[in-house]
Amino acid sequence: MPTPAAGFIPPHGHYRELLSYQKSEIVFDLTHRFCERFLKRGDRTIDQMVQAARSGKQNIAEGSKASGTSKEMEIKLTNVARASLEELLIDYQDYLRVRDFPLWDKDSKEALYVRKLGAKPHATYESYRPYVDTRPPEIIANIAICLIHQANFLLDQQLRQLEQAFLKEGGLRERMTKARLQSRRRQS
Repeated sequence: MPTPAAGFIPPHGHYRELLSYQKSEIVFDLTHRFCERFLKRGDRTIDQMVQAARSGKQNIAEGSKASGTSKEMEIKLTNVARASLEELLIDYQDYLRVRDFPLWDKDSKEALYVRKLGAKPHATYESYRPYVDTRPPEIIANIAICLIHQANFLLDQQLRQLEQAFLKEGGLRERMTKARLQSRRRQS
């Protein structure tokens, strides 16, 4: 009896290894704590910000899990994650603007320091906790903005890679057809 064709569902779902997910998880943790500390209970912005941060993280995970059977769904969900983080970015920028707090320039010494922290392998929220737990809200909002920019950069790269992979390898239907044709050739 011929051996079965190689599987047409590729390995998938390793979202915790994605830098975009790791950075988005930090953004979620920071946002949750920021909203608890600095926004007034009942403020609708709390739900909006926490949900945007959650959506960024969760859609990366969901897209990664769906990737084995739907590259289209992976691309869509990764883009939803990117859009959610962009929404959150605007919320933090609004927070600073309406309170007349300064927004750090991307090349400021503070922003460069935050980027340096994020460059360490396996950075987690704990890498930022000493700063987030002890600094005023305008500093924490700027740290969040830096982290969101990093996550968005990673998601933009991820989307470009997904596009290229799809063009090169195709989607599930193409892999299924290829596997079926290989199986038929082996049987005859």
